[in-house]
Amino acid sequence: MKILVTGGLGYIGSHTVVALQNKGFDVVIIDNLSNSSLDVLAGITEITGKSPDFEKIDMRQKEDVISFFEKHKDINGVIHFAASKAVGESVNKPLAYYENNLGTLTTLLQELQKIASAPLIFSSSCTVYGQADKLPITESAPIKPAESPYGNTKKVGEQIIEDTCNAYPNFSAIALRYFNPIGAHSSALIGELPIGVPQNLVPFITQTAIGKRAELSVFGDDYPTQDGTCIRDYIHVMDLAEAHVVALERLLNKKSEDNYEVFNIGTGTGNSVLEVINAFESANQKSLNYKIAERRKGDVIAAYADTTKSKTVLGWTPKYSLQNALKSAWKWELALSKKE
Repeated sequence: MKILVTGGLGYIGSHTVVALQNKGFDVVIIDNLSNSSLDVLAGITEITGKSPDFEKIDMRQKEDVISFFEKHKDINGVIHFAASKAVGESVNKPLAYYENNLGTLTTLLQELQKIASAPLIFSSSCTVYGQADKLPITESAPIKPAESPYGNTKKVGEQIIEDTCNAYPNFSAIALRYFNPIGAHSSALIGELPIGVPQNLVPFITQTAIGKRAELSVFGDDYPTQDGTCIRDYIHVMDLAEAHVVALERLLNKKSEDNYEVFNIGTGTGNSVLEVINAFESANQKSLNYKIAERRKGDVIAAYADTTKSKTVLGWTPKYSLQNALKSAWKWELALSKKE
């Protein structure tokens, strides 16, 4: 079966392509390389022994997307990652986020209606819950006003997909609301590759540990948590990749209870920023230079998943520990340093 992965050379996309190819799927990738590199394609090929098809396409160029689908009429399913994803950046560049994250989604959905409605896995986020009233967060938790334009694109994106599923009963989709992916493939051939200053905690940790950054900023230590720092649910990226494959197989095998479903993808455990720093230092025998900085706009106090539904209904369970993820992230950073 041929699966389209948009943004497939990005961080989560590339690990999902590996998981798909290891399960025997044929993969075609669309990516505009705005936050990725062609080197990732070589890494995927070395890990799996098979090179996915790749087309450099900016999905904001609607005509290019239409041409792609005219050429690839045999797509059996789509996993949609292509989107901008930094909370802080979205606060400063909201229009760019709405154009990139929502415009490309509507274009994709329009094309999917032309090819016998191949099912869709949507890369969503726990940001749709905002500051949750109750922890852990279940899928039935209220969808709050978004704390950032990025979060709003995921919230509105889900609504667009649900409306599409309601309008086209033969079309099916699953939105995976994931928490905080970290780590890298165990081979250290692919991993998180932020361009410029990292927007996420773990690559900033590894870049500080290796000396690329002078120090790590911890945004706020006065939150109402055990150590004053924000709490998140950190999931190994390969666990997350496997969840996409399981969700896709659910749609392809027509096992869904409804033609639109949502699942939380996390570990079910929350760790504070300082706990992650301490775990990294312990796992890798490396000390970190960090300072406390002002709170960052758009950050919620705490978010971690209730994973009951993903375990019982989707049949997916994470395998890797926080320490394992942090070790793989450091191994990836060391591998990057050898290429420079």
